[in-house]
Amino acid sequence: QVQLVESGGGLVQAGGSLRLSCAVSGRTDSRYAMGWFRQAPGKEREFVAAITWSSSGTFYADSVKGRFTISRDNAKNTVYLQMDSLKAEDTAVYYCAAKGTVVLVTNHRVYTYWGQGTQVTVSS
Repeated sequence: QVQLVESGGGLVQAGGSLRLSCAVSGRTDSRYAMGWFRQAPGKEREFVAAITWSSSGTFYADSVKGRFTISRDNAKNTVYLQMDSLKAEDTAVYYCAAKGTVVLVTNHRVYTYWGQGTQVTVSS
């Protein structure tokens, strides 16, 4: 079993920055691809960014490309999402997810483990 705990969310003005963290615990001896997703009220969960276990590959949704950066520190069992130039439309609950694979995973249905989410609110 793997437990994921997100942190770093909050209220920020448009144009500002936040860094989300996702702490991974439990079976950290396995190799996990990680992803960030978000869900706004009344909308479906959408893919934001993904990273391979080795950090050799990353992938972003078009809506965040050039503004968000996903990274990970396997020694600390932590995945990050640096969010810059935030917009009001980035407001959502952000979730991290893990899948026991070394390849990139962008489909939320494939992920096995999920965190409880952290709220990000961007005021315009």
